Amino acid sequence: MYLQFHGAVQTVTGSQHLISLNGRQILLDCGFYQGKRQDTYKRNLNFAFDPRDIDVLVLSHAHIDHSGNIPNLVKQGFRGDIVCTAVTRDLCNIMLRDSAKIQESDVQFVNKKRKRQGQPPVKPLYTSQDALNCLDNFIGINYNRPYRLLPGMTLTFFDAGHILGSAIVQLDLEDHQAKRHWRVVFSGDLGRKNRPILRDPVTVPEADVLIMESTYGNREHSPEYPDRDALREVVNRTVQRGGKIIIPAFAVGRTQELVYYLQELFRAGEVPRLPIYVDSPLAINATNIFRLHPQAYDQQMADLILAGDDPLSMNEINYTYSVDASRAINHLDEPAVIISASGMAEAGRILHHLRNNIEDPRNTILIVGWQAPHTLGRRLVEKQPEVKIFGEPFQLRAEVVTLNGFSGHADHSELMDWAGAFRQKPAHTFLVHGEPEAAEYLGQALRDKLGFADVHVPQLHQKFDL
Repeated sequence: MYLQFHGAVQTVTGSQHLISLNGRQILLDCGFYQGKRQDTYKRNLNFAFDPRDIDVLVLSHAHIDHSGNIPNLVKQGFRGDIVCTAVTRDLCNIMLRDSAKIQESDVQFVNKKRKRQGQPPVKPLYTSQDALNCLDNFIGINYNRPYRLLPGMTLTFFDAGHILGSAIVQLDLEDHQAKRHWRVVFSGDLGRKNRPILRDPVTVPEADVLIMESTYGNREHSPEYPDRDALREVVNRTVQRGGKIIIPAFAVGRTQELVYYLQELFRAGEVPRLPIYVDSPLAINATNIFRLHPQAYDQQMADLILAGDDPLSMNEINYTYSVDASRAINHLDEPAVIISASGMAEAGRILHHLRNNIEDPRNTILIVGWQAPHTLGRRLVEKQPEVKIFGEPFQLRAEVVTLNGFSGHADHSELMDWAGAFRQKPAHTFLVHGEPEAAEYLGQALRDKLGFADVHVPQLHQKFDL
């Protein structure tokens, strides 16, 4: 059996891991790499393998850094099944089409500039039609139900607690050449315990090979609920200034969690009841999909729904779908919360809200997730005094607050607790989806504290013969 790592190695974007066994190839995730524009285009366009040779794709969850290059994979000849949870299938239906629209819009903008410079036009990595085409390949299965993936290869999903529908992947594989059985476990992105809406991550009892995320492998989040307290302080402080709270947030997961916490603060009387504007068609569509899958909720959320107290449907929430409704938010002259995509402030309506509010010191820009290098979100976290939005310079006069405790990723201790639950320690462990310092720190802890014998932090495209 061979493993090759073609993305999300020593970085957190572009998840792609390839398993070769018995003449078959299983691809784990097919994510979009995010970085500098030119590097991003080339890397996403050119796969390190022939898509026609992949037999099946197993998708851990719907986030674009795990699913975003699927339309390109199918466009270049992949014809196999894409197996994921039913929730992930439904989320990909909206997220991949949204990704295609963003690319088409970006290319249109770039080509206007190239035309003025006498350069030939470029094409998007994939189109809206390509995104629609790939949906025919999706198969949704439920948690905890073994599924025959290929002859001698069985897949089981377990709840990863990261976003709705996210999965830990367990593959039970018969190796014909070595005449042995392999259990490969891919953590996907692991969530945290005691988060709203979602169930806690499931632990897996045994694995021969572990592929594990390490996003926060060298960091600890704040203790339980301090970010709820910090959120309360940010809201009250901004309201006292008469300002708005602008939140770049991922449309799936983070947006719904923020709405949940804000409604909790409203009900407790800890902050004034402000209008909340969820200004992202993708987030609105995702919220509708959340409502379609109550079977994936944790018990607390399920009880609220049964009591007729849905936190995602309260009076204060304004879901602004149309462009006109989005533009109307710019004319607000009263405190409000504006939640908009994208989460790293690289595209979408959040750019308009930042442009209109970044130079007003009454306002707060609230960062609630990890920001990749070279993104506008990262520049805001670094509090660079001047940033460019739509190519124009703006002075950063709004307050910037970063609350990492809202992360949907497990921190160091939570990763160690999850790994420590293996009754049979993995013979081989590969740490992915983390920057080098995070992955190396987690790897050393797995060796020293849990006795994991063979731990690797792969290089891009590195191949391992097991």
